[in-house]
Amino acid sequence: MAAAGVFAEDDRVELLEGEVVEMTPIGSQHAGTVKWLNGWFQKHAGERVVVAVQDPLSLDPLSEPQPDLVLLRPRTDFYVRSHPTALDVYLVVEVCDTSCEHDRMVKAPLYSRAGVPELWIVDLTQKVLEAHTEPSARGYRQRRVVESGERLAPHALPDLILEVAELLEVGR
Repeated sequence: MAAAGVFAEDDRVELLEGEVVEMTPIGSQHAGTVKWLNGWFQKHAGERVVVAVQDPLSLDPLSEPQPDLVLLRPRTDFYVRSHPTALDVYLVVEVCDTSCEHDRMVKAPLYSRAGVPELWIVDLTQKVLEAHTEPSARGYRQRRVVESGERLAPHALPDLILEVAELLEVGR
């Protein structure tokens, strides 16, 4: 739609279940947390992943969300030929302060139905990280709430151990 001129290239919208949804504005805490995650994964994962920040993820013909951060399988073309799909994903991360309910109730089921293997929701208001695994057509079967003082690693990259306190205390 941006190519057709319906939306400007920098309009903050995403396609969810056939509906064009306006995305909430990104505040400084949200933006800084995404930047911190990007740097952390770049440093610790290196060339084992492609880190995508707020880029389209093609889940099906009717849904193309723009998650805050995605760890993708490396591809020689860096996804120039096509947007990544759920089959390319190791981990999706959504950071939320005002959009938490939307991320849990709308986006998480979409990711699960598409087969995204793991979703982290970083809830800046509650100061927790929710790790969702075992996707199914009815939603993720496993949900773990991880708090400051605990550690977590993506299932596909178990050596990338994140101290959750570092993430939740960015900028403090």
